[in-house]
Amino acid sequence: MFQGLSEKLQETFKRLKGKGKLKEADVNEAMREVRIALLEADVNFKVVKDFVAKVKERSIGQEVLESLSPAQYVIKIVHEEMIELMGGATGKIPIASKPPTVILLLGLQGAGKTTHAAKLANMLKKQGKHPLLVACDIYRPAAIKQLEVLGEQVKVPVFSMGQVSPVEIAKASIKHANSNGQDVVIIDTAGRLHINEELMTELRDIKNAVKPHEILLVVDAMTGQDAVNVAESFHKDLGLDGVILTKLDGDTRGGAALSIKAVTGCTIKFAGIGEKMDAIEPFHPDRMASRILGMGDVLTLIEKAQESFDEKKAKEMEQKLRKQEFTLEDFLDQMQQMKKMGPLSSILEMIPGVGKQLKDVQIDEKDTAHLEAIIRSMTPEERRKPSVIKDSRKKRIAKGSGTSVQDVGRLLKQFEQMQKMMKQFASPGGMLGGGKKGKKGKKSGMRFPFG
Repeated sequence: MFQGLSEKLQETFKRLKGKGKLKEADVNEAMREVRIALLEADVNFKVVKDFVAKVKERSIGQEVLESLSPAQYVIKIVHEEMIELMGGATGKIPIASKPPTVILLLGLQGAGKTTHAAKLANMLKKQGKHPLLVACDIYRPAAIKQLEVLGEQVKVPVFSMGQVSPVEIAKASIKHANSNGQDVVIIDTAGRLHINEELMTELRDIKNAVKPHEILLVVDAMTGQDAVNVAESFHKDLGLDGVILTKLDGDTRGGAALSIKAVTGCTIKFAGIGEKMDAIEPFHPDRMASRILGMGDVLTLIEKAQESFDEKKAKEMEQKLRKQEFTLEDFLDQMQQMKKMGPLSSILEMIPGVGKQLKDVQIDEKDTAHLEAIIRSMTPEERRKPSVIKDSRKKRIAKGSGTSVQDVGRLLKQFEQMQKMMKQFASPGGMLGGGKKGKKGKKSGMRFPFG
């Protein structure tokens, strides 16, 4: 996401850093480049104008131009203004003091509203809530069935009454939630291919009937400024509390994400970042600004790791590394847990400095699949003791995994090198071995990541 914008801004700041002491003319030149980069990223032109004016005003102050590292100072200002542009703080859903908390989802047809209703329910369920999905889209063919299928996937109940008035369905769902201990009600409403009075009247009626605590608009990031215009129209008619921006992982320009708050006043609360039911995350303006400017996103990376890695397994893995008992079975298990965090390319982008270094490197997820296939084609004994794998076994494994003997040999060689490295880590004085004892008798060793 934001690939083009990120590359252009980083290139601009790289030239700025090469200047040493800055003059006002240098700042003006850099701001011209920033303006062009933002406009090419499909950011609203008024938003671009205001943003550049604010950054420029702060950047040509005496404090900046006379500082020891003025270029860094300018980047800091751009970072701060970009965070402010996207809403400042992370938006949250307010939980009602008296359950249920009612969330009304709106949006045009095709934005991903029904899918994200289920994703939101799944996320809230993981947070200890007991959500109820409500099927109020009685017009789109199979909309009710789609929500029921998605509800079954995420193990969240779905309330529906068939082709009854959506207002009646919404009202009845609140009573149902009260009777069945559901503390969050997520209402999936009908959409249209365009905004019209009929749609708005129905949504207003539902809003007046159930008095939602949160009204969220689902918009497709890939539509760029159209998404901003849709948000502005809905906000004017219904009063939005926030936006869910879908397909943000596929939006290489990022104009909608950078324009919505400034144009509509509505914060982006959640971002859809993939097809899976767990591919939704809170929208953090500070973290997003860091990603755009090539600073990485370590906090999100840590959160993904904490969600994906089993703590008990991590501790077992640490012990195995200490005892030098790391096997191909453990390696396969680690790959499985890494896959839960998402595509490798998106994980690497979150590591400061790595995304830029790998921008021209094609990361093929199929390579991981080939490694898995090779390991799965081995017997339990072969996974535990790779040293027993000779030529005849390599041929059998290659045939079973649909790979070549050379591929099998390459994996075994890489694993052997990894084991040697692990031995160094686990040796006395190594990172896992513990090293010398300090004054208080505590070891100064380093814990295994996620352990």
